Amino acid sequence: MLNNVKKYYVMMLLLALALFGSGCVRDFDEASSLFITDTELSADKVTTSFVNLNVTTYILHEGGAQKNDTLLQLKVFDSNTGFLKLREVSDVGPIKEGETSPVSQSIRLPKEGRYRLEFFLSEGNKTKSTAEIYLSGLESLKTDVQEIGIGIDGMDFLVKKVVGNNVVIENDIYLTNSGSNVSENYKMLVKAREMDARLIANKVWTTTGTIGPEETVIRSVNLTVPDNYNYVVEVIIWKDNTIVKRGEDYVQLNPQKVIDKNKTVESKDVVTSDFIVEEPTTSGEPSYEVPYEETGTPGFGSGLAIISIIASLIMFRRKSA
Repeated sequence: MLNNVKKYYVMMLLLALALFGSGCVRDFDEASSLFITDTELSADKVTTSFVNLNVTTYILHEGGAQKNDTLLQLKVFDSNTGFLKLREVSDVGPIKEGETSPVSQSIRLPKEGRYRLEFFLSEGNKTKSTAEIYLSGLESLKTDVQEIGIGIDGMDFLVKKVVGNNVVIENDIYLTNSGSNVSENYKMLVKAREMDARLIANKVWTTTGTIGPEETVIRSVNLTVPDNYNYVVEVIIWKDNTIVKRGEDYVQLNPQKVIDKNKTVESKDVVTSDFIVEEPTTSGEPSYEVPYEETGTPGFGSGLAIISIIASLIMFRRKSA
């Protein structure tokens, strides 16, 4: 009986050793060793108020079995207030033992300020490695040439009046300052270009005016163009002698439609005078004056008419011959 008990305990001991050797009870031996070895920062885009940064963190897998849920968390704090500005979490992915892998993250920060960047590398619920860097002096970075912080969000068109063959169209331009500072006052050129012949019907110079941070304003100009034509309205913003922003929209005073499967095109008659907007007697809406304007003389329609007459005479002479 005693011998049987000894044999039982020996068998249990051997079984425990076998399980231990197979890895079922040595989880602590399988824990991975992951470390943050270095971080790099580079500026992808520099605007008047913000900087888009690419943050690259290098992670070394020294040994052990890495789990699937390995994450890198980046927190950005305002050094003056201690407030959390933003947080980014990225999946690290598998890293071979003995190798270092880069993890890239993108953040956007105001140029003015000092920041503390904290990095947390975790696997499951365990923090494997941490790092910390301080960032300042972003305001010294040179702004990208084509970036002014102002965007052209859209345009509206109102028919003000019809005079003979000409139409006066009020063009409302929506401008948004996406920066954190008041914008500069830029020159702005508004042109009405006929779609097919690409002729300029009218152009007006104005200015954007100063726009507050995160604000949208409306700047209005009047364009006088020949009736019964389709136009591309172009808005071009200048900084000194450089074009820094473009936008366009369309006004179709002679729209067309396809009327059959053979792509037959038919013009639709639009009575422009039906769209005249009457001025209200009183209005609570703010008005914006055009600082100065350079108005081209509309009427390229007569030029097109002359071309049509010449073409008709040529065809008549051919038939006579």
